[in-house]
Amino acid sequence: MWSLRGIAWTLWPLLLAAAAGGDIKARSCSEVRQAYHAKGFGLVNVPHQEISGEHLHVCPQGYTCCTSDMEDKLHQQSKLEFEKLVEESSSDMRAMFVSRHKKFDEFFLELLDNSERSLSSMFTRTFGKLYMKNSEVFQDLFTELKRYYTGGNVNLEEMLNDFWSRLLERMFQLLNSQYHFTDDYLECVSKYSDQLKPFGDVPRKLKAQVTRALIAARTFVQGLMVGREVANRVARVNVAPACVRALTRMLYCPYCRSMPGLKPCQNYCQNVMRGCLANQADLDPEWNVFIDAMLLVADRLQGPLSIEAVIEPIDVKISEAIMTMQDNSGHLSAKVFQRCGPPKASGTGRSARGISDVFSARFRPFPPEERPTTATGTFLDRLRGVWRTMQHSVSFLFLVPFTESPVAQLL
Repeated sequence: MWSLRGIAWTLWPLLLAAAAGGDIKARSCSEVRQAYHAKGFGLVNVPHQEISGEHLHVCPQGYTCCTSDMEDKLHQQSKLEFEKLVEESSSDMRAMFVSRHKKFDEFFLELLDNSERSLSSMFTRTFGKLYMKNSEVFQDLFTELKRYYTGGNVNLEEMLNDFWSRLLERMFQLLNSQYHFTDDYLECVSKYSDQLKPFGDVPRKLKAQVTRALIAARTFVQGLMVGREVANRVARVNVAPACVRALTRMLYCPYCRSMPGLKPCQNYCQNVMRGCLANQADLDPEWNVFIDAMLLVADRLQGPLSIEAVIEPIDVKISEAIMTMQDNSGHLSAKVFQRCGPPKASGTGRSARGISDVFSARFRPFPPEERPTTATGTFLDRLRGVWRTMQHSVSFLFLVPFTESPVAQLL
C-alpha cells in the first residue's frame, strides 16, 4: 500500500511541471514558512525559495521548500499529532467506562449495605438484646456477600450453607434453652437439616436467587473494568514506521511542495487510516462479542430475579425462615432428639418460657415507603443508554470514516 503511494509522490512533481507547461522555476516558500512557523517551529535555515530536494527521504525529491531538518521535524510531528488525536478520540469511551464502573459499583455496594441495615433494624425491633447477642451470624453473611462481589475468593453455595447451619444451631439452642448441647450434638443437628428442612424452602430458593444475582452483578462490574482496560490500550497506538511515513506524505509533504494548504482526498485519508489503525480494527469482532456478552449479563440483572429484587427483601426472607422454624419448633425438636439422642438438661433450672415469649413475636417488615433505598436511583437508571454509548465510542476506530472522525482535525 505504501509503495504505490510512494510511486504517486514520485510522479507528482512531473505532473505539476506538466500542468505548468513544463515550467519548473523555483517558487517562493513564504506560505510554507508561515504554516511551518504556525506549527511552533523556528524559521532559521528555512528556505525563502524552493531548493533542490535530493536530500529528502519521505517526501518527493525535486524542487522543495523542505530541508532535511524540516522533513525530520514534520515526520515526527505527524506521529505526535496522530497519537494525540487518537488518545483524545478515545477519551470519551474511557471516561464512560470509568464513570459507569464507579456508579454501578456504588449502587451494588449500597444495595448490600441497605439490606444489612434493614435486617439489623427489623431484628433489633423484634428481638432486642437476643438479636444483638447473635448479630455476628448476620453480619458475617453480609461481609461474605460483599467480599464475593468485590472479587474475593468466596464459594457462595458453601458460604450460604454455612450461614443456615450457624443460624440453625443458634435458633435450636435458643428454642431449647433448658438443655445443654455439645458441639458434637449441634453438628448432628446440622447433619439432618436437609432432611428436616427447619427453615422450609427458603434456604434453597434464596441460595439460588442470591447466587444468580451476585454472579451477574460481579461479572457485570468486572466487565466494565475489562472494557476500561481495552479502551486504555486502544488509546495507546503503536505507530509503525510505515504509518508515520504515510501520515507525513499525506499531511506535510504538501508543505515541501510549496502547497501547505493542499488537502488529500477522502479515499486517500481513509486508506491511510486503515493502514495505521489495522491492529485496532482487528479488535472489532472481539469487541462486538464483548458487548453482546455484557448485554446478556445485563439482562440477568433485570426482572423478577434482579439483584434489587433479591437483595432488598433478604431480611424479610430470612425472617420468614425463622418464623417457619418457630412454628414447627416442637415437632422439629422431637425429631432431632429422636435422631441425635436425648439432650442433657442445662442444670441451671432455667425455663424456656422467657425465650419462647420472645420468639412468639412476629416480624414487622418495613412498609415500602420506610425501607432504606439507594441514594442514586435504581439499576435501570444506570443501565439506560450504556450500550449505545459504548458502541458509539468505539466506532471512531473501527467504523467511522476517517473524514468524520476527530482525526480529521489533522487536515
